Amino acid sequence: MGLKPDHWIRKMALEHKMIEPFADHQVRQNVISYGVSSYGYDIRVANEFKIFTNVYSAIVDPKDFSPKSMIDLHADVCIIPPNSFALARTVEYFRIPRNVLTVCLGKSTYARCGIIVNVTPFEPEWEGFVTLEISNTTPLPAKIYANEGIAQVLFFEADEECEISYADKKGKYQSQQSIVLPKL
Repeated sequence: MGLKPDHWIRKMALEHKMIEPFADHQVRQNVISYGVSSYGYDIRVANEFKIFTNVYSAIVDPKDFSPKSMIDLHADVCIIPPNSFALARTVEYFRIPRNVLTVCLGKSTYARCGIIVNVTPFEPEWEGFVTLEISNTTPLPAKIYANEGIAQVLFFEADEECEISYADKKGKYQSQQSIVLPKL
């Protein structure tokens, strides 16, 4: 299994629609960068957010997550309260090949501000918009810019295809079209 370079990412995106929309170079002017990089792809955060709130004194339970724990926001900027988090989704839609696994890491511009992005790996044959968890670890409000870079996806191609893919096991987050809350 090896990390894949920019020319492989371009080929997979253009020929196999692995990433849509696809920026075939790094866009950097007046934005937090996004697009193809040396060994990955910098994804953008869409203008759709779910911000954690404790207005209804809900308990965070991954087996029974209450939508009342979140408020919806559609905006070009999202302010995440101190020591809180928001869910968001990517601008890009992904179609991961059967012999590929990805790892996603937050961009250093946000990390240096105490903003952590958590994304689980994209499994072989998973597809959809990515749900992002954005944590504000600081005691101050944090600003997130929609349609700009938020994290980098690294692609690892295996020497052979997996026996059972995410699509084969009918994964619960397959083909998600929006921000998806935890499911059991």
